Amino acid sequence: MKRIFALLFAFGTILAATGKDIDNIFGIEEVEFPDAQTYEDELDFDEDIDEDSVVTIISDSSLFNHCQIFDTTRYEGIYNKVWSTSVVNPYNINLYKMKDTVKIDMSGYTHPFLGRITSDFGMRSYRYHYGTDVKLLVGDTIRAAFDGVVRISKWGKGYGYYVLLRHDNGLETVYGHCSKLLVTTDKYVKSGDPIALGGNTGRSTGSHLHYEIRYVGNAIKPTSVIDFETGVPKDSVLVINAETFKYKGVVLETRYYTVRKGDTLSGIAKKQRTSVSKICKLNNITTKTVLKIGRKLRVN
Repeated sequence: MKRIFALLFAFGTILAATGKDIDNIFGIEEVEFPDAQTYEDELDFDEDIDEDSVVTIISDSSLFNHCQIFDTTRYEGIYNKVWSTSVVNPYNINLYKMKDTVKIDMSGYTHPFLGRITSDFGMRSYRYHYGTDVKLLVGDTIRAAFDGVVRISKWGKGYGYYVLLRHDNGLETVYGHCSKLLVTTDKYVKSGDPIALGGNTGRSTGSHLHYEIRYVGNAIKPTSVIDFETGVPKDSVLVINAETFKYKGVVLETRYYTVRKGDTLSGIAKKQRTSVSKICKLNNITTKTVLKIGRKLRVN
């Protein structure tokens, strides 16, 4: 673990020296780890964008009441160092091809809202959807999945009004597109406590709950963990390993093309060694769709 922090620190130092930002396709922000510092950057993480991004590196032991104190030899130990009330994933740990196996206690789980799935975790055209969407009505009560502390409770461009909880078992959960927030940052909540009301805010085309489950910032497919018909965990213990984050390989291999002046679908298909029909299917467009300059098209 010490080696990981050392590498992260060195990499962060290089970034600071060059002044360059890296577009991280996994939505993992670049964060250095000195004793104490605050960062303000415009970050694009996962599905949603939040411009007010502040990450605090904790050095004052009095601030540890923010979170459960985890064994520093485990991945959750990074929670002991980082606290942000605006950045969904400030941890800078990519668990793609992780070598270890971690077990999470799923007892005491409460399903946030029992409803019909309208969109699941996975690729959406040119972006990846890191949660599961559940149909609800504006004003329906959304409940905390586990015991934990409110790390974020605010408005974000993509999520609209949303809540992020850091749980005592090492997981974090996100609840997006709410109409009203019922909890504030730093508040401790119990599993099943009302935390928000359902809504249609942010990047949303209809009232629904956008629900995410994360481990050290890395998104886990909710429907692989929870039975959404019954609202009950599939197992009493969640086993997290490299297989959990296998989907990131798909993200790595996915190619995109940015439309330029004079481009046609047939021309793009020829350049990318694919077919017009495949491009249309991947991007939910037709052969008659007007290609706007600057639009990103998924090509594989």
